[in-house]
Amino acid sequence: MAERRGEASGVDAAGFELPVLLFAGFRSIIDELHRDLAGQGHADFRPAYGYALQAVGRDGATASEIGRRLGVSKQAAGKTVERLEGLGYVERADDPRDGRRKLVRLTARGVDVLVRSAEGFDRLRARWVEVLGADRVRAMEADLRAMVPEGAFRLDVPGWFND
Repeated sequence: MAERRGEASGVDAAGFELPVLLFAGFRSIIDELHRDLAGQGHADFRPAYGYALQAVGRDGATASEIGRRLGVSKQAAGKTVERLEGLGYVERADDPRDGRRKLVRLTARGVDVLVRSAEGFDRLRARWVEVLGADRVRAMEADLRAMVPEGAFRLDVPGWFND
């Protein structure tokens, strides 16, 4: 079997290679998930929309709250909400606790794409287990948890890439 770049060669990879490989792994999972979602009736769903729907949450949120959760302005969040509303993933409704506020809530289509995404991530992880083995995947996940600072998971990934 041909040796992959730097694999088992005994030579340490250049420092930049680790983040590139981590990003490439992330990107391959996200791209495949979105190809699957497209085949399941969500061809208009983009990766950034997943973060936005997570920011909306189960109980709904205002555009300001969504913006804070995503690390973007209220105006940018509002544009994303308009797009998601036009695609049928969210709806706006009066806040039952404060009539002056509008809540953005998930529609049945929004819940459907999130459920399908979760199932897709499980299928993709299972494929990694099939190729790499369960022990290696669990070890990789444990190693990443050890290296990622506490509280580092944030929804503002799209905003971070645009800084």
